[in-house]
Amino acid sequence: MAYRLLLLSALLLFSLAQVLSDNENGDEEVALVVRGTNRRLLPYVDCGGLCKVRCSLHSRPNVCTRACATCCVRCKCVPPGTSGNRELCGTCYTDMTTHANKTKCP
Repeated sequence: MAYRLLLLSALLLFSLAQVLSDNENGDEEVALVVRGTNRRLLPYVDCGGLCKVRCSLHSRPNVCTRACATCCVRCKCVPPGTSGNRELCGTCYTDMTTHANKTKCP
């Protein structure tokens, strides 16, 4: 009986050490958010912060930020930098247009 208790305690301590060492690796993990009725896990994207950086040098930053936020929410992506690199976010970002058939996403 004591042998089983000792073995169980050792196993518990080993498992606890493994969990603690996994958290100390410093790897950044992507936060996942559950949305919608289909309950899929979607990566969380900080649209406000990313769009603020994206539109920082734009001639009309408020208009740019509003359009960027719409694209970010729909496509879950904001390209790096202040201009260009739109193809890095895929067809969702590049193919979205306004009613006047102009590209929507900055």
